[in-house]
Amino acid sequence: MLDNEFYISRESKASLVSIICPKFKEHSNELETNRSLGELRELMRTLEIDTGEQYVQNRKTIEAGTILGTGKIEEIAARAKAEGSTLLVFDCELTASQIRNIKNIADMSVVDRCHIILEIFSEHARTKEAKIQIEISRLQYILPRLAGFWSHLGRQRGGIGVKGGEGEQQIELDRRIIRERIAFFKKELKEVEKSRIEQRKKRSKKAITAALVGYTNAGKSSLMNRLCSVDVLEEDKLFATLDSTFRMLNPDTKPPMILIDTVGFLSNLPNTLIDGFKTTLESALEADLLVIVCDASDPHFENHLKVTAAVLKELGVQDKEKIIVFNKRDKLNDPIKEKIIRRTHPDSFVISSFDKQNIDDLRSFIINFFLEKQNRYDLFIPYEAGAAHSLIVSKTNVVKTATLERGIFYRVRAPDFIFNPLGFHQYILGPQDPMLDEIEQFLQNQ
Repeated sequence: MLDNEFYISRESKASLVSIICPKFKEHSNELETNRSLGELRELMRTLEIDTGEQYVQNRKTIEAGTILGTGKIEEIAARAKAEGSTLLVFDCELTASQIRNIKNIADMSVVDRCHIILEIFSEHARTKEAKIQIEISRLQYILPRLAGFWSHLGRQRGGIGVKGGEGEQQIELDRRIIRERIAFFKKELKEVEKSRIEQRKKRSKKAITAALVGYTNAGKSSLMNRLCSVDVLEEDKLFATLDSTFRMLNPDTKPPMILIDTVGFLSNLPNTLIDGFKTTLESALEADLLVIVCDASDPHFENHLKVTAAVLKELGVQDKEKIIVFNKRDKLNDPIKEKIIRRTHPDSFVISSFDKQNIDDLRSFIINFFLEKQNRYDLFIPYEAGAAHSLIVSKTNVVKTATLERGIFYRVRAPDFIFNPLGFHQYILGPQDPMLDEIEQFLQNQ
């Protein structure tokens, strides 16, 4: 019963409702409210639910029981019904009593922004971990809002043989069921997390990682497809990707380089979703480099960068090394905008994921970034140490070589955990070694 009554029919037509109020975060002025409503309309499009008009009331204070004034809700409901809407979607988080009160006044189905996001998350999750996280968030959202969703809650279960005693209300039984399900899923999530942590430890010893992070619908999946030559789902929809996806960026480096695509960020994210949202993003914690992807064509891209920075700070990864990639350059209609972006963010990339040269340049930058971070070793290996030559070529990143009379010089880059086990310290040339002058001359003459 719970799942059926919580489900939003895709056959619905929805009218969007919001407020402009100085005391309401993310809705304190017309610009903020319109930006948030535009985002809500995109969320509805992701759910493939038809949306009609949007209605906004200017208020100095929020009405505790209904957000908007009673008269305004009656007016909105009348206009919404006239245009064929069956659903009112509020662009904020509603309490159980607010849902119930607005339903009674409007005589229409009522949901909030959080409900919409949960629907999208439920539809798009693919891995076991993401499904469990989202189910916990969904149940935590439902629990305090039972009275707002179900009409049968006023009935009582009483009589002979009813556990809990005569007169126990259906709402208490439903609450108990939901609490038990939350406890079950949290226990299951811990087991899944243990497995993921072990996988992360193993991966950290075998690969270097870069994570694509940023606002939802910035084109992270498209960028991953081009950088890694793979086929990850890419759609012009919010939250098209929810699960962290791992793909090989460069298999030829030592260790290999892996690119991670993560769930997109969103402003005004409901409290119910924050913990699950962070857990889904934990793959960013293991990354050696954060690639912040931003939609350059979006008029609110600076706000998107602020939201991204805030989420990274909450995750505790704000100090990780990072680069900003402004994507969707092909959608910039104003050439001045690109110049402004390059001036305000001088170390960033402004690219189109469909431009091969842009992609090649970005891939080269990421690869070289990692190589530059690795330790550099100058080695001279005599010819008679035959096995050492093949090991140094297969296990490290060879930058330069010089074939000399008594052996071969190698300039390589490699992290400690790869180089140290090779046992080649006897071949390392110190900075004052006289052989280095001879080698440098040789390399210049090549």
